[in-house]
Amino acid sequence: MSTRRLAQRQPESFTFSPDNLAWAQGQIGKFPEGRQASAVIPLLWRAQEQEGWLSRPAIEEVAKMLDMPFIRALEVATFYFMFKLSPVGSVAHIELCGTTPCMLCGSEALVEVAKRKINTKPFELSPDGKFSWEEVECLGACSNAPMIQIGSDYFEDLTPESFEALLEALARGEQPTPGPQNGRFASEPLGGLTSLTEGEKKHAANASVELASGAAEAPRAISGGAPGFEKRG
Repeated sequence: MSTRRLAQRQPESFTFSPDNLAWAQGQIGKFPEGRQASAVIPLLWRAQEQEGWLSRPAIEEVAKMLDMPFIRALEVATFYFMFKLSPVGSVAHIELCGTTPCMLCGSEALVEVAKRKINTKPFELSPDGKFSWEEVECLGACSNAPMIQIGSDYFEDLTPESFEALLEALARGEQPTPGPQNGRFASEPLGGLTSLTEGEKKHAANASVELASGAAEAPRAISGGAPGFEKRG
């Protein structure tokens, strides 16, 4: 495993937006005096949600707010792979599952698309700065392999062709509907339901897709980083 390091180029400063600052102070208040450092992960995560990635000034600000040494906050940020330590694509950062079920179902072909359409190397920006990608461990959607995650949204049952079309749609400024990309409702058999076939289908999409698309009355914002990656504040 390679050492995770902060990006060489860093912004001069970081400040939480007023809404995010209020949220952060609320998180800190959940812990007893002297235990504020327990809020480090949610505060780092909110800083990343605000900016799209986690910079040194952001880590320093979180450490200051929690009255903890910078090195302690840095240890957390570099340990967890959910924290992006360098700028990600302004439109989308693609997390491509490469674990066994996805690999057996064609994830290696998706990696080739990512290399061709985005950058030959993971964690590097595309020439236009709109996209970046990485290969990750199991994302838990094995029945719908191969799949990718963009922000908090899953795009499943992909082929090289549908993945490339997805990237092209994002580049055009569209927001593709997450979930299965082959017409499946959820993770039922590819040949159709073999049981529980009675009853009227009351929803056009499964609950996760409805939530992601806003149909379930859950407002979601787009951030520098990805559709579904909620930009806070």
